[in-house]
Amino acid sequence: MSLEDNDDYDFSDFSDGEPDEAAMEEIRKEDFRIRNMPLVIKARQIFLVTEALVQTLNESEIAEHYKEAMLQDSISIAAKISSAEGADLYTFRMENAVLVKVAARNLLTQASGLKMMGLVDERYLQVLRNEIEEFRFMFVEWVQSFDKSKDIQDNWGLFYED
Repeated sequence: MSLEDNDDYDFSDFSDGEPDEAAMEEIRKEDFRIRNMPLVIKARQIFLVTEALVQTLNESEIAEHYKEAMLQDSISIAAKISSAEGADLYTFRMENAVLVKVAARNLLTQASGLKMMGLVDERYLQVLRNEIEEFRFMFVEWVQSFDKSKDIQDNWGLFYED
């Protein structure tokens, strides 16, 4: 038995027709807004710096681990910002902001590991650290712009004092 065979649910709201042009235009404008946010642009710069940095690493098992972890963290920063911007609920935005912070801090920790093991020229690491520090100031400003009144509490006890 498939879902379509279920007489208890009306599937008529799901259309295979063409998307509404006005809705598509709104989606394009929102996508443009998010892609051009200074914080997202800085996140993309962090990814590019990380990508360049990991290309300088030698071929070893430990270097491969660092490459994967650093690329994953650097790419998730812009993705989580975009996700937070896609919904205007305070809790959802804060959850994504925490993931952005964790990814950025992971990059800093991984940079320290690379330095400690002598796997990369420290000048490259300093470029990454500088980008993340600039990002951090922008990030703080972004998080402070979240509107706590636009939310539905999720009863998990995060981000609320009650």
